[in-house]
Amino acid sequence: MPLSCVRSILMATSIALVGLVFVLGLLVVPADLYQGDAQRLLYIHVGTAWTAYLCFALVAVGSLAHLLRREMVWDRVAGAAARVGVGMTALTLVLGSLWAKPTWGTFWTWDPRLVSTAALLLIYLGYLGVRDLSEDETVNARRAAVFGMLALVIVPVVHFSTVWWRTLHQPPGVLRPGGPQDTMPAGMLWTLVLATAALSLLAVSLVWERVAREGARANAALEVEPVVRVRVGTDPRTRGGAS
Repeated sequence: MPLSCVRSILMATSIALVGLVFVLGLLVVPADLYQGDAQRLLYIHVGTAWTAYLCFALVAVGSLAHLLRREMVWDRVAGAAARVGVGMTALTLVLGSLWAKPTWGTFWTWDPRLVSTAALLLIYLGYLGVRDLSEDETVNARRAAVFGMLALVIVPVVHFSTVWWRTLHQPPGVLRPGGPQDTMPAGMLWTLVLATAALSLLAVSLVWERVAREGARANAALEVEPVVRVRVGTDPRTRGGAS
């Protein structure tokens, strides 16, 4: 089976799973006892946050591989993952703000989790900017690779901010120091797990699709790159000298 077909199947499967999450989260799983219907936003909110972590980890892996192997395909992987991760982080902040308004009474507060997540978004927007500083793509790739590896340090700061500092944001319930917190009903927990898996699969699909398209464009450019040779005096109109 061609890889393009595999990519299409993977994309369709991930979109279908995300659709299933919407159905479960909105229509099947009951509303939270304390947060009401606002809690339904958290299935996607938590999923996008974890998917952003996954993307930024992939940025670091792609960056390291590029520095070690000097292959541009790894730079494409890192760049594609960063773009998807930035989108997921922005969506996380938007959904979190929509959840915070009915729960906290405000769209934004200077909470450590919110501030660190905003910093995460700005750092990786900076990473994308570094990728375009020079006209030499190899120079950009090396600079971005170093940046991409160092930037990963912010991810555990964001995740553990609710543990390390006093915060309004609820602490992690599944991956937390001391093990999972068994306070979530099974239906809600499995919907959350499915949302995280579906969004992660969607992110992988988007990254793979972008890497494939950028690779195809790069190969096409190498194949059709014109070689222009200027030869003085070959124009028929100039033969015999000027009159």
